[in-house]
Amino acid sequence: MHKIDPKFINRLLAATEPAQLHEFLQKAVELEHSTIPPYLAAMFSLKPGCNREIGGILHGIVMQEMLHMTIAANILIAIGGHPKINTPEFIPKYPGPLPMGIGDGLIVGIEAFSLELVSTTFMSIEEPEHPIPIQKLKMQQDYRTIGQFYQAIKDKLIELQDALTFGNRERQVLNYFPDDELFAIDSLDSALDGIDIIVRQGEGACDTPYQNPNAPERFDDLAHYYKFESIANQRQISPCPDQKGYCFGGPAIPFDKNGVWEMRPDPKPEDYPPNSQARALIERFAYSYSSLLNCLHQAFNGQPEKMDSAIGLMFDLKVLSASLMNPSILLGFDDKHQPLPPIGLSFVYRDVQSGMSYD
Repeated sequence: MHKIDPKFINRLLAATEPAQLHEFLQKAVELEHSTIPPYLAAMFSLKPGCNREIGGILHGIVMQEMLHMTIAANILIAIGGHPKINTPEFIPKYPGPLPMGIGDGLIVGIEAFSLELVSTTFMSIEEPEHPIPIQKLKMQQDYRTIGQFYQAIKDKLIELQDALTFGNRERQVLNYFPDDELFAIDSLDSALDGIDIIVRQGEGACDTPYQNPNAPERFDDLAHYYKFESIANQRQISPCPDQKGYCFGGPAIPFDKNGVWEMRPDPKPEDYPPNSQARALIERFAYSYSSLLNCLHQAFNGQPEKMDSAIGLMFDLKVLSASLMNPSILLGFDDKHQPLPPIGLSFVYRDVQSGMSYD
């Protein structure tokens, strides 16, 4: 189960002033971002034309993580805070724990897709406090989950509502997602509704694996944890034929292990010789990723129109990943006319702020 160091929850629950919530909403922004590089790396490691259904599921989850990051940032903006995104400290060290000491030993790295990665890491990241028993699952109830972290934020927003002022609508990012998922945070109710979206999309409702308990039970409405569980079991979760609970009774989710680039785990630019073509390519990816974070920082700090540039940089990362996972595209073949091995994706910080950081 995805566990948060209790000291963060205890400090959050001890907050007595609205300004003290800024730190924890910043942590929420960092938390939502921290899952994106591992998920992206797994998605980009799928060879073109292979494992398309798995790739589509991962893409949908990544986009919702971007939505969650945006909601958390907008709540922080609405109560007078300033998200800080373009700093070295914002990016987790891969491999390593996620923000707030999450994981009770869980180490998250940048790896190629595998069913084991999904079942041991991605499901651990998204696991709710009480998983719906699709099959017999081990329950652990003595740690704080992401859902409990967000519940503590909700409790504090309610407790401090008389001292809170919600505003700064013009600085919030309100484009690129459906209006019923991304909306202005201009009141306590809208802030609470935004947090509910983050929790439901990640963990599901308390008594159903689906994000919206009032909507038809469709696979694309499953929470992230249950989508990963479906991938790991290579079959979609659906209501059981007798309507008593849920089972792996939907269409198959095939996985072809030959349709994955064999990327070495957690590659770094320093792994490659200076001035080599491989080093230049992996540095270019790191630079583009850092440029993306810089654009997001600007978008969440008074220039929401910068989100257009951020979307373009996201596309650049996808294009760059193709040449890093299959470097023969740009660099040709080795001296034995064999395809060059994948270079890999490096989510490390490079200073591209150009004076745009917020002080």
